[in-house]
Amino acid sequence: MLPKFDPTEPKACLSVLEDVTSNAKQIQDSVLEAILSRNAQTEYLKGFLDGQVDKQSFKKNVPVVTYEDYRSYIDRIAIGESSDLICDRPIIALLSSSGTSGGVPKLIPLTAEELEQRILFASLYAPLLYKHIEGLSEGKTLKFYFVSREGETASGLMVRTMITCFLKSLNPTNSLIWDKIQISPYSISTCSDTTQSMYCQLLCGLVQRESVTCLGAPFASSFLKVIKFLEDHWDELCSNIRTGRLSDWITDAQCVSGMGKFLTAPNPELASLIEQECSKSSWEAIVRRLWPNAKCIEAIVTGSMAQYIPMLEFYGGGLPLISMFYGGSECFFGFNVNPLSKPCDVSYTVVPSMGYIEFLEVDKDHQEAGHDPTKKPVVVDLVDVQVGNDYEPVVTTFSGKSLLETLNVNLNLLQRLS
Repeated sequence: MLPKFDPTEPKACLSVLEDVTSNAKQIQDSVLEAILSRNAQTEYLKGFLDGQVDKQSFKKNVPVVTYEDYRSYIDRIAIGESSDLICDRPIIALLSSSGTSGGVPKLIPLTAEELEQRILFASLYAPLLYKHIEGLSEGKTLKFYFVSREGETASGLMVRTMITCFLKSLNPTNSLIWDKIQISPYSISTCSDTTQSMYCQLLCGLVQRESVTCLGAPFASSFLKVIKFLEDHWDELCSNIRTGRLSDWITDAQCVSGMGKFLTAPNPELASLIEQECSKSSWEAIVRRLWPNAKCIEAIVTGSMAQYIPMLEFYGGGLPLISMFYGGSECFFGFNVNPLSKPCDVSYTVVPSMGYIEFLEVDKDHQEAGHDPTKKPVVVDLVDVQVGNDYEPVVTTFSGKSLLETLNVNLNLLQRLS
């Protein structure tokens, strides 16, 4: 797991990132040892290991599985059975994955410890960007986040997306850090009304346009939805800026309170400037034109998101597209340590402390070797992958995860459930 560090100190973040990627084998072995020793008495692992917790027994006896192979365990936990079916720690929520199984989102168990690790993981990459992009740290980020509709299982477990879980789980210290980095206040980003939240995040960004050095959203598709929303609402946004008065339909208390800090007086000059840019016949380079000090657009643009690259380039007007990390509901894996690389050249450096990560060899045509009933799957450790071979990543975590369908890269993720 990631060690404790001060996420407000860039040097500490970079030092941790350097440390956890410099000795992958030792870290991976330690992670597996911790996972097996802690979960040895779970119903799932006892069926395969019978108390044995060494790496050799794990490799020999614990099968590579997909979500459907252990879905019954998740279903049992959802209706109230104990978390120790698969995990030694209490499960605090079930994450609704963006990938689907038969048209239904998968439910991925999450523990408090794992959530804390992911929050720490997320804090590592800002200093990495500052290191590579001059002037980025001199302003703030206008990154659009939104909470999604939540559900609840029969046993009372919340069902949330990873982003919603992240947004709603920040403690006071984390939210203070948020407000130092982000243009939009934490309160607006956690508004349950997505339309009001998007409107107010945009309004914050336009009022503080000179302070914005980075724009983005978790996914390329999300950022383009924001641009489309701006196309439909720029005249109203300009009216708010011109009069210094928020639209009457913004009624959410979090949004009204958050905007009260920024929309304090009429600013007809700024409104006219924005109006002039938005009323032009072409919206090419609109991001650069509205936010003149922006250094980049940050969003996942690999895998299925690659189809949106041309539109991002059109609206961005030459701003670098930064695809910073690879992860999903199942596990957070690694960072793009060369953030200024072109989208087609993006690769991710695995952070080996986030889970035990192996790789399943596949045929060149991306047919799984494991699908041949006469051929046993070849699964190699993270440090034993060979350049030129094709693999699908396999992850084992402290709480058990599932098949990660195409998200950030064009790979599927299989797993050994722990």
